[in-house]
Amino acid sequence: MTRITIAKGDGIGPEIMDATLKILKAAGAQIEIDEIEVGEKVYLSGITSGIRNESWDIIRNNKVFLKAPITTPQGGGYKSLNVTTRKFLGLYANVRPCMSLHPFVSTKHPKMDVVIVRENEEDLYAGIEHQQTDEVVQCLKLISRPGCEKIVRYAFEYAKQYGRKKVTCMTKDNIMKQTDGLFREVFNDVAKDYPEIENEHWIVDIGSAKLADTPEDFEVIVTLNLYGDMISDIAAQITGSVGLAGSSNIGEECAMFEAIHGSAPMIAGQGIANPTGLLEGAILMLNHIGQSSVAQKIKNALLTTIEQGIHTADIYKENISKKKVGTIEFAEAVIQNLGKLPSTLTPVDFKNGAALVLPSYIKKPSKTKTLLGIDAFVHWNGIDPNEIAERLQKLDGGLLQLKMITNRGIKVWPEGFKETFCTDHWRCRFQSENQTDVPKEEILKLLRSAMENQIDIVKTENLYAFEGKPAFSLGQGQ
Repeated sequence: MTRITIAKGDGIGPEIMDATLKILKAAGAQIEIDEIEVGEKVYLSGITSGIRNESWDIIRNNKVFLKAPITTPQGGGYKSLNVTTRKFLGLYANVRPCMSLHPFVSTKHPKMDVVIVRENEEDLYAGIEHQQTDEVVQCLKLISRPGCEKIVRYAFEYAKQYGRKKVTCMTKDNIMKQTDGLFREVFNDVAKDYPEIENEHWIVDIGSAKLADTPEDFEVIVTLNLYGDMISDIAAQITGSVGLAGSSNIGEECAMFEAIHGSAPMIAGQGIANPTGLLEGAILMLNHIGQSSVAQKIKNALLTTIEQGIHTADIYKENISKKKVGTIEFAEAVIQNLGKLPSTLTPVDFKNGAALVLPSYIKKPSKTKTLLGIDAFVHWNGIDPNEIAERLQKLDGGLLQLKMITNRGIKVWPEGFKETFCTDHWRCRFQSENQTDVPKEEILKLLRSAMENQIDIVKTENLYAFEGKPAFSLGQGQ
């Protein structure tokens, strides 16, 4: 018997959770339930995280969380509970299986069967944003080697366990050579440990287009947080409906399972919502806690029900479906089909469906780190780069000399183009002539001189080399 935490959420959440739990009970799932309240009511009670402290204790104690969709109130000050939960509990892997149910659910891709493995904690979802000038705001994209290695290894282990033959990495490393470049570098390193599994890399824009066009060419896709968010929704939709997809969020200690769709308040209380997405999340949960035989029974009953043409309104088609049903009727039909196998759709076999156990990350030896200079970001309302360059060249930077100015990443000095549009945010790069290790006192000297000369530096980034290799981007056009 496994004790789990559930939250019925908002909108259609309570309806689809009740239907899902009814199916789990009928199938013989060995679970005990602790229910917590999260979402809109908690937000509006003044708790901006959407969850009470005592609820965290229950989730962490049980370690397994089945969550229905929630509503985040409009307006500032409310943080996404999904993002918060994933980060607080270290749920580094978001796993979304997306399989077509042709010909019973309308789709242009009848052979699609792909799993998206999305990094869940890093990237732009760190949510670190600042306004730095009147016209420019910044969002930091943070990528770590441990984060990359954990998610990439999870993707390969998933492929190995479920008999999938290929893992595809998607990044934008042709543009973001440091951040996305690190992800691809780690992918290439980890892939060497799995010679029996084919590996490939796609630039994310053309890779996403390829997925939308010929998804049958992919089996497991591993990618960064933002790309994974978009790709997984695209993949779910082209199978036939986002409402059919569930996902798991896996960490080293805890796991959360959910539908990928929202709370759909416009149809709440009407009894017409499709519980399949949350049920798919519950099936992933059962595999995770070692109840794969129950998961297999439910999944095959679900496939049989869909095959019989018993459909909720969101997927009902006159020329395909046989009977339009509501939430509870659909759940009852699934229960009636427990123990049956689909005849056209492929029955599932979850004998390998246990939770993946990955080796702990081993920290790599520290590299030799050399300080080469500084990027100083300046708030200046002028429009001529030569004017600000002239002022900056007069500063006392000791060993540091002005080498380049960019505006929104584009080199505007020296030898910039007059056609380049400039805003009030200037990256000013100072480096030593001989590229030697610069004492940090030289940076303090430069910043003090800038302050004395009323240069408004709003942000700085040290420029480092690791093992002699510069670890910062060039300016566009440099």
